Amino acid sequence: MDTRFLINKAIEARKKAYAPYSRHKVGAVAVASDGGLYTGCNIENCVFLGECAERVAIYKALSSGAKKIVKIVVVTGNKKLSPPCGICRQVMREFNPKLEIVVANLQKEFKILTLQDLLPYSFGPDSFRLGQD
Repeated sequence: MDTRFLINKAIEARKKAYAPYSRHKVGAVAVASDGGLYTGCNIENCVFLGECAERVAIYKALSSGAKKIVKIVVVTGNKKLSPPCGICRQVMREFNPKLEIVVANLQKEFKILTLQDLLPYSFGPDSFRLGQD
């Protein structure tokens, strides 16, 4: 799927962000293995608990029946490209340790990363079996 098309979808999702406190709006698109597209935006509240756009998109995909996420595109208003936070990286790891991650800005500059780039030596479902008695 065309990366620029997905960036535009993430920019549209970003417009729906609820970020009155941080004013840091983020949009994301999760691409499922069956080609389904699931958008998400960040949602925060006054006690600074919230959900990142990446997790919203992934949870929307999974709750709609997607089995595997193969790519996620994340757009922020930062001029410098911003990778996902640690919590999002761990959630991504749960559903695809070889996930492709596109980080982009509103100028549509982007970089393609892998989850392995961002989370080397990760802990995942298979890690439990290694430490069991």
